[in-house]
Amino acid sequence: MQIARGLKALRTRADLTQSEVAKRAGVSVGTVNRYETWQDRAKLRIPTVRAIADTCGATPEELEALVQLVRNQENGWWMDHPAVPEVMDPLMSFEDVAEYEHVFANTLVPGLLQTPRYALALHEAQDVRADADMIAGKVDARIKRQAITERSPALHLWVVLDDAVLKRCVGGIDVMAEQIDHLRTMAQRPNVDIQVLQFATGAHAAGSGGHFLILGRDDAGDPLASMDVVYLELHKRGLYLDAPADVQNYKLMFDYLRSQAADTSASLQLLASARQELTR
Repeated sequence: MQIARGLKALRTRADLTQSEVAKRAGVSVGTVNRYETWQDRAKLRIPTVRAIADTCGATPEELEALVQLVRNQENGWWMDHPAVPEVMDPLMSFEDVAEYEHVFANTLVPGLLQTPRYALALHEAQDVRADADMIAGKVDARIKRQAITERSPALHLWVVLDDAVLKRCVGGIDVMAEQIDHLRTMAQRPNVDIQVLQFATGAHAAGSGGHFLILGRDDAGDPLASMDVVYLELHKRGLYLDAPADVQNYKLMFDYLRSQAADTSASLQLLASARQELTR
């Protein structure tokens, strides 16, 4: 998606048609169109991206940014991991280059904050016909994805948890207690903020909407290096939005959710209370 936007922006700036770019770059019009419309993302090739970008007059910095994005897709562990569904490939590619990730979780703990046993309980419940090896592979993929919170510079993760997330006892008391302890630990990291949206708040900004993520990177000096993507998590697939109006709507929604939720200090206390309630 980000590569597609970058290539299209370069062509627009150069005032060239897709046919003109194809002829000068030595590729087909269909190839230019595929690359600009984010089709066959796993088949993107650095030489082709370089040829199209060069034809459109990309600066060395712009060219390097595009090449790096392709490498992120080619080299990411998720591209070859058998347990990762294809629809998740872009999400983890975006996470790899994002500066921040904002998450609203209305029923389950977000993947970046799940413990292995919590993730296992979820997959055992969701994939009732899958064998143990397949489920173990999916859990392994989810835990590997969490390495993004350990990188340098750190990804800033900001999560708003609906109260329902803490009340749903996934995997039993021991698993849920361990999960809440993990949330409390993560919430004390400098790059992680967790807020709890209490039931007492009543109606809230997300309405009847579900789990969503906003991934972003701001670079005023180089717009091509900036990124804003919304990911809507569905049952068996995900939906990506990057139209400016859509992204802005979700950013505004998240801002309202943050204002309606308990602040981070109060939320730590709410997590502690939720933990105590499990063992009463």
